[in-house]
Amino acid sequence: MTTQAGTPLRTWDDGACLTVEAAGVRLLRYVHAPDPEPSEAPKPYVHPLRTLAGEAVTDYRPADHLWHKGLQMTASYLSGQNFWGGGTYLRAAGGYTDLDNHGTMRHDGFDAIGTGSFTERLTWLSRGGEPWVGERRTVTASVLGEQVWELVWRTELTGLRDEPLRFGSPTTNGRELAGYSGLTWRGSPAFTGGTVLGPDGRGGAAMMGTAAPWLAFRSRAGTTLVFEAAAGEGGPPTHWFVRSEPYPIVNPSWAFHEEFTLAAGQRLAWDHRVTVVSAAWDARQVAEHLRQRAAG
Repeated sequence: MTTQAGTPLRTWDDGACLTVEAAGVRLLRYVHAPDPEPSEAPKPYVHPLRTLAGEAVTDYRPADHLWHKGLQMTASYLSGQNFWGGGTYLRAAGGYTDLDNHGTMRHDGFDAIGTGSFTERLTWLSRGGEPWVGERRTVTASVLGEQVWELVWRTELTGLRDEPLRFGSPTTNGRELAGYSGLTWRGSPAFTGGTVLGPDGRGGAAMMGTAAPWLAFRSRAGTTLVFEAAAGEGGPPTHWFVRSEPYPIVNPSWAFHEEFTLAAGQRLAWDHRVTVVSAAWDARQVAEHLRQRAAG
C-alpha cells in the first residue's frame, strides 16, 4: 500500500507496549512496561521508531550507554535524583559518580487511545518511592505524505512534592556542553557521523547549546529527522543538546544553561514534534516544509 497524507493508522496496546502502524509499517512501538534495571532509571520509551519505508531510526541499550533507549522523556538531574540513568555528574567530584539515586517514571494508565494517538498518566517516583511529579503525556502520529510522517509529543508536568523540585543537568552542575535533560532521541548507528542542520545557515557543532525553533539530523544513508520544541504554560525555553560523534543524540534541553523549579501544584508544559523523512533534506527543504505546514 502506498502512503499518502491522511493514511489511516492502526493502533493497539498489548498491555506492555502500544504500537502504531501505517500501510503495514510499524512506525513506533511505545513500551510502557519498561526494563526494570534500577540503574537505567526505568521509564516508558519509543523503540523502534521507523520511517515509512520501514527503516529504524532509533537505537536501544547501545554498549556505550545502556540507558539510552530510543526516544524517551528524561531528567538527568532532579533535586539530586537521576531520572536519566547511569552516573550522576557531581561538581565536587569533578566527574560522574555511580549513586543509588535513580528514579522511575511509572505508567499509571491511558486516558485515551485513538487512531495513531494516546494520552497517558505517569508518576515520577524518587528512588525511595515518593511521588515527586505527575505527568500527562499526549502523543500523536500523522502521515503527511509518501515519505513524511510526524510525531507530536506534549508533556505536562505537575509538582507533587511539598518542597519545590529543582531540574538541572550535568552542565548546571559544572560539566561543559552536557546540558541534556528532557525529551531525548538516541539515533541508530546510521546517524553516527551524520549532518546536523539548523536555521539561518547554522549547523553542526554550532547548534550545541543554542536556542532555535528547529534542528534537523540527516543520516549517512539519507534519512532526515526534524526536531522542534516549544515551551508552553510556564515551561522554560529549550536549548539544543546534539552530538553526531561519537554517537548520534538530540535533546531540546529544558535545563541546558540554568536550573528551573517546579513547586507543589505548579504545572509546566512543553510541545515537541519529530518529523521523520525517508529522504535527504537540506536546510532549505526543511524550512520550506515547516513554512507549508504553518500555512496549513
